[in-house]
Amino acid sequence: MRKIVGYFEGTDSTLLTGLVCDGYDTVPISNGFDNHGMHVRIINNENKVDLLIGYVHKIFAPADSEQPGGVTYEDIFHVCRTFDIPLLLEVRADREEAARNLFNDIPEVVEFIDPDEIFEKACAILETP
Repeated sequence: MRKIVGYFEGTDSTLLTGLVCDGYDTVPISNGFDNHGMHVRIINNENKVDLLIGYVHKIFAPADSEQPGGVTYEDIFHVCRTFDIPLLLEVRADREEAARNLFNDIPEVVEFIDPDEIFEKACAILETP
């Protein structure tokens, strides 16, 4: 069975194409604001993905945002913790500390990764049984 990578809108198409060419499937995941694909809140044991990928800005919504269906980063972290789904957040290495400071209680399954390293990191995670 092929492993599945869930990706938030705007994820680099070259990265996604490379993953598909290497034998992985990709599915769009919505943060609730963009209606880009399957809503992240409905991920469960029946339809879970093996890896989530996205940019920091796709999971960091302003605290006062009130759009129906929108999620907070805490909601996304909860899904990742509950279903043990690694989340790679793409951010340049020189901005990683600033990105980390946006979040509280970052789970171990969340990793901030430089765009130059994300393909190799994604493949390493997906190759793990």
